[in-house]
Parts: sequence; structure tokens; C-alpha cells
Amino acid sequence: MSINNKQTANKKGQPGMPKPKLLLPITLSAFIPVYAVAAENTSGEEKQMETMIVESSRINTTRQNLPQKITIISQQEIEAQLAISTDSSQILSNLLPAYSPNTQKLNNSSQTFRGRSVLYMIDGVPQSNPLREGSRSAHTIDLSMVERIEVIHGATAIHGMGATGAIINFITKSNDSDQALKQHINVQLTTPTNDAGSDSLSYRASYNAKGSQGNWDYLAGLAGDVQGVYQDSDGDYIGAATVRGDLMDSNTFDGFGKLGYWFSDSKNLQFEINHYQLVGRMNFKGVSGDRDQGIATSSVKERPEGDKPFNKVQTYSLVYTDTDLSGMSLKAQTFYQKFRARYGATTSSSFQDPNTPDTIYDQSQNESDKLGAKLSLSKDDLFDQTLKVTAGLDLLKDTTRQQLILTGRTYVPKTTYYNYAPFIQLEFKPFEQLILQTGARYENARLKIPTYQTVAARNGVTVDGGKPTFDKTVYNVGALYKITPDVSVFANYSQGFGMPDVGRVLRGVNTTGQDVDHLIDLSPIITDNYEGGFRINKDRLDLEISYYQSDSKLGSRIVENNGLYTVKREKKEIHGAEASVGYTLTPAHKLEAGYSYIQGKSDTDGDGHVDTKLTGADIPPNRLRLAWTAHWNEQLSTMLQASHNFDRTFDDEELDFNGYTLVDASLGYELPVGKLKVSVANLLNEDYLTYYSQSAYKNDDFYFKGRGRTITLGYGLTF
Repeated sequence: MSINNKQTANKKGQPGMPKPKLLLPITLSAFIPVYAVAAENTSGEEKQMETMIVESSRINTTRQNLPQKITIISQQEIEAQLAISTDSSQILSNLLPAYSPNTQKLNNSSQTFRGRSVLYMIDGVPQSNPLREGSRSAHTIDLSMVERIEVIHGATAIHGMGATGAIINFITKSNDSDQALKQHINVQLTTPTNDAGSDSLSYRASYNAKGSQGNWDYLAGLAGDVQGVYQDSDGDYIGAATVRGDLMDSNTFDGFGKLGYWFSDSKNLQFEINHYQLVGRMNFKGVSGDRDQGIATSSVKERPEGDKPFNKVQTYSLVYTDTDLSGMSLKAQTFYQKFRARYGATTSSSFQDPNTPDTIYDQSQNESDKLGAKLSLSKDDLFDQTLKVTAGLDLLKDTTRQQLILTGRTYVPKTTYYNYAPFIQLEFKPFEQLILQTGARYENARLKIPTYQTVAARNGVTVDGGKPTFDKTVYNVGALYKITPDVSVFANYSQGFGMPDVGRVLRGVNTTGQDVDHLIDLSPIITDNYEGGFRINKDRLDLEISYYQSDSKLGSRIVENNGLYTVKREKKEIHGAEASVGYTLTPAHKLEAGYSYIQGKSDTDGDGHVDTKLTGADIPPNRLRLAWTAHWNEQLSTMLQASHNFDRTFDDEELDFNGYTLVDASLGYELPVGKLKVSVANLLNEDYLTYYSQSAYKNDDFYFKGRGRTITLGYGLTF
């Protein structure tokens, strides 16, 4: 079900779409032929996007035939955003209003989608770590390796555990070159406008190559990124997230490769590897702010205690596809992921031992290993071409633990999650205008946890191990009706299957006589998502509006208690609306807008009724995005985008959020050899405290200002 053209066409692949040549008219005689060519190419690209198979749906169907909101972020959009910021979370936040504003840190805590958890994937391989959610899964691949990003809005269980809010699937670049070798190199330099000192400069370089030889094809990519210290709008150093991990003052490397072999035009075997690491440089140390006085957390040039924090992720995948297996399509995938996330050293109260007078510095490290397989088989011509059936089986083994590396203690015991999940999806088209979809997935899961002892700060109690099991069938059903070929309405119900932060629950036990088989806090999270809306795709207009309701009877919320963060299980109800519109003024100019409205409450007193507003740790603010892209002539193109985060109030007035607006601009110019890009982030040099800092937790260490204006100069060459 891949949308790699090779898997639907032939082993040499289909030729790519012609590059648009959008000229600014000077005379009427020049305008007419240029307009015609541009209009043809633009409509061709849009048609390709609309008819593209959404791989993440697993049902071999297009975006326009799915009865729920789907966003596809194209390679052109990714490249435009990379010219402004290399932070993958920032790019997602720039383009997706329902995604929380970026924390601008390595830790993506509070970055939810529609107020729920995101399942991040790379080509279908899960990157999220729900057993011990360390909020690091948004940074596992450099986006220069990515061809497009598929986003399924709302809860869904089609890929298993973790997608109670959305699936964000990074589809990597395809090795579909029909020539011996095609290469691209890109370099860029970023500097703040207040101070261009060496400490604040950031450098980046990326390279990729692809080609084919006989039945073989290949792709290789390398990317390196050196980030300096960030500055706010006044030129002051932004606070370093010494403990949770930071993007600033870090080195990043990503090595990516694909190797494919075509047995025939329809049969392909492909191996893929991604090695990603982000390591702190340890040049700056955070200095606590003062929320009550409005003083933001800052940094000083001093080496923090402990070892370097990092994200180190290795992902391997082997995929076999056969698009003509007795009239059916087969996709079989096996994968392995090794995820290591180290945090900075701290004297957290949870690391202390009351039996010693010494103050203990320690730092934790999350370790997760996933081994899994996915199998799906589709047939789409049943009952006179009206019925499409997809059936499959997913297997997963996830082993996770959390260590305290400076003292050699176990913080979270080795926890193994076993899961098998058969599923079936049906798409029925009784007549041309109506599409009905339904499906079911049976989740059978088991946790294996040994007997363990909590750390001294949690009274050092012994907790009896066990093997709690869960099984649940989750369903989805939806309908789409095409009023005209250009106008459709849709409605959808889907369930998501998730787990609370098991590691946080296990390490938080502080009373004797507990055993894991009877901890209700380990019960799974079932999220019911209801959605309805309509789409218009007509001529120059692309419009979509939807309303959703997301409910969970036993949700999960992180709460702070004397510096310790624990999981509280309670009922949660969230509702909201999303709207997106794109309008092509001329073939050279396009306007886009997106808006997300969301409200949510939880049942904090256990009476069965939601009563307390969710904070910024759970839901994003209402958000508006505006963008204008223009191709002035064959050489010159520009983009201007703005994102406004609206004020939000909470029941806890100390967490009230004062909104802010960020504006970015970029310019691209085709040189005789290569392309020059100049971009400005935070064009108006907005002075603000991030959404996370204002509305998530009342902590002086996390009271961060946002990044001030920066300029990025880049150069790219394809050869």
C-alpha cells in the first residue's frame, strides 16, 4: 500500500512532475503562454496530491475518499519550512494549527494534537514510546530525509497503540530515480539579528544521492546540524533546558539509507536504515527564572553537571510488496528500533536518599527496544468493483526501562509489552457518490513486569511483579457523500487504543503491598472520536471544515506534586473544530489559512462529570495560520506565513496564557548554478514566553522565552 510510484507502476518508476515555471507577466503577449503552462503544471501537482494513496490509512485509498480529516505535507512545504527552522516540532507546529505550539526544546512535553497523544512513525515504524513517555519521540529523523508527512487527525487504532490524538507518519524519500545517479547538497547558516557572536551561530549541511542499476535502486542521505545558543528578542540568552534536554547548543547527525530490489514490475523488497542522534554540547547551564516576578529562565556559559544528554535512535525496516498477488496487494514489513534518551543531571527530590545527608546528583536514561511486524492484504474489485477489503495482522514486542546512570539504580523496571492485533477494513461504494468505510481491530496485549523495588525517595517499597493482560476490540465506521464531484460531506467514528505512562506509574508507587496485576492505573486508554465535516475542491478553491468530539472514560493526565510528576487517571472530554482553506489567486500566487478551536475538561473529583479545564500540558490554544506563496518569475519565489496563538484561561489563574503572533518570511532565487535561500524567522521580533512555559507547569526552571528574530542563508545544488 505504499505510494511509491514504483509499487504501482514499474521498476523504473514514473517520471516526476514537471517543475512549475511561474512567470510574472510583463506584457500581455508574454503572460498568456506562461499562464497556460503554469496553470497546467499547478493543476497537475494538485491533482497528484489529491489522487495520492494515503499510505498511513492502510486501505489503499485517496485523501478525498477518506471520511475524516487528513493532511498531507508535501516535500515542497517541508523544504520551505526547513529554510526557516530545522526543528521538526517547529515545522509541524507551523503547518498544523491543531498541533500545540512548539516548546523549542528537545523535550516535546505538552505537544499534543487535538489535546491527545500523537503516534509518530517513520514509514509505518512507531517512534513513540508510550510505556515510558519521555517526550522525545518528535526528534528521531532529520526532515531532509522526508518526502512527505501524512497526518491522520483524531484517534485511530489502525497502527496500534498510541494514536489517541493523531498519527504523524514521516514518509521518507523514495529511491525512484531512473538515472544512474542524482545528488543534492544543501548548506545553511543561521544567526540572530541582535548578536552575531560565534556562540549564537548555527550551521547545517545535508546531502542525498539516489539512483538505480538494473533491478536495484538505492538512496543515501547524510545531515549534520550544529546549533548555537538561542537568544530572545532582546538578545538575551534563552534558558537552557539543562535536565530535559535542549535543541540549542547541540550537535545532530542523521545517516539514512534505502536499498531496493525488484523481482518484477510488481514485486519489490526494500531495506531501510535510519541512524539519528542529537547530543548536547554542554556549553551552557540554565539559570532559574521567577514566574511571580515575570523573570524568564536564562543561561550562563558554564558546563552543566553530569554527562551529555542525548537522543540516539536506530531504526531498521524490511518491506516486501507485491501489488499483483492473484489480483490482490500484499505488504509485509518487519522492523526493529533501538531508542535511547538521556536526560541531564539534577538533584531532583525523587533521586534523593533519606538515609544519607549527601545531596545526590543523578540523571535518568530511557531505553526502549521495539521488534515488530505488519502484514496486510488487500483486494479492491469485489462485487462488481464496489467492495474493497483489507485484512492484516500486527505484532509488537516493546521492552522499556529507565535507569539512573550516575548511581547505577533502576528507576523504572524492565517492562515488556507484547501485542498481537488482527484487523479488517472494508470500503463499500454502492453507487458513485457514496463511500462507506468500516473496520475492527482486536487488541490483545500483555505486560510483563518483574518484582522490583522503588527508589528511596518513594520509600523503597517492594512491588510484586505480574503479567497484567488487556484485550479490546476497537471499531471505526465512516461515510462520505459526494454532493457534486467537487463537494462532499463526511462523518466518522473511530476509537484509539493507548496506555498511560506505565513507567511513571510504576516508579511512583510508595506504599507496601502493591502488585502490578491490580494497579488500575495500568488500564488502557480507549478514546472515542466523533467527527463530521465537508470538503470543497473546486477550481482554485480547496476548503475543509470539520467538528470533532474526543472522549475517554479513563484518560491520563500528568500532575505535579512537590516536584514529582505522576499520572492521574480520570475522565476527559475534548471538543473542537478545524478549518483549512487554500485559494489560488493566479498560478503564481496562492493564499492558505488554517484555524483550530479546542476546549477540554477533566473529572478531577471523581464524580463522573468533567469539571476542570485542561491546562496547556494537555491541550493547545486556539490557533490561526495564514500563508502566502508566490512565484514572481523563473528565478524568484517568496513565502510569508503568520501563526497567531489566542489567549486562553484556565481554572488555575497562574497558568493563564497571553497569546502571541509569529511571522516568518523566506525568499528563493535560482542562480545559474544552484539556488539561494534567505529566510527570516520571527520577522517582527516578537517578545514572548512560550505556550508551554506559561500554561503547562508552574516551574521557575521551565519559564522560557521564545526565540527572537533570526536570519538563515542557505544554498542548494542538485546535480
